[in-house]
Amino acid sequence: MIELKSAAELDAIEAAGAVVAAVLTAVSKHAAAGTSPHELNELAVDLIADAGARPTFLGYQPGFAPCPYPAVICASVNDAVVHAIPSRTSLRDGDLLSVDLAVHLDGWCADAAFSTVVGQARDGDRQLVETTERALQAGIAAAVPGARLGDIAHAIGAVGRAAGYGLLAHHGGHGVGRSMHEAPFVPNEGRRRRGLRLTPGLVLALEPMLLAGGHDDYRLDPDGWTLRTADGSRAAHAEHTIAVTAAGPRVLTAARPTG
Repeated sequence: MIELKSAAELDAIEAAGAVVAAVLTAVSKHAAAGTSPHELNELAVDLIADAGARPTFLGYQPGFAPCPYPAVICASVNDAVVHAIPSRTSLRDGDLLSVDLAVHLDGWCADAAFSTVVGQARDGDRQLVETTERALQAGIAAAVPGARLGDIAHAIGAVGRAAGYGLLAHHGGHGVGRSMHEAPFVPNEGRRRRGLRLTPGLVLALEPMLLAGGHDDYRLDPDGWTLRTADGSRAAHAEHTIAVTAAGPRVLTAARPTG
């Protein structure tokens, strides 16, 4: 069932989104060569607690996972696309880092992600990150009352495909609110004027995941969580929690870093 949110509930989700954005901004500032994703996770632990929020990922175990997720952020490096458990291996100059975070605050959830290059960018990495952000912005712009879910999917996919990138197969965005994953599923590629009609009060997490190699395939690490590009190419991930409103799309995680 899809639950439309009231104006007060959108404000509550935006408050959670402000925590997500602040924590991700701090993580982005500390993401440097010599720092490990595990250290970034520990920073996020402290900041989430200071904000009076609850880390949504910690202990989360969907049906596909062999164990509960053991961290508060996902920190995916280079060919890891999403869901990577923060490692103790130090980041190196030129690494491409994607960080995903969701928190609950006063019973409401917000979810966001960003990608960035550590130090000096390799050829093509900055373009990959920037294109992923453009795909996200295109999806947001399409989230207007009366449009269809397929309009969002088409807008995201068109940007990624035009740049020659792959789109992570079988993955996309989702509804969000009281729970991190609510209906509907939001594909990152689709046909215009198809699918659910967008109505004010609908809250969605949009999250393009672009693969530099141009293929959509992925492989699963032995940890049961980390998804990597099948061809070893690099990937980027960007996400905002947004609301469909009569005045247009409202970004509820607006202060999140952009790369």
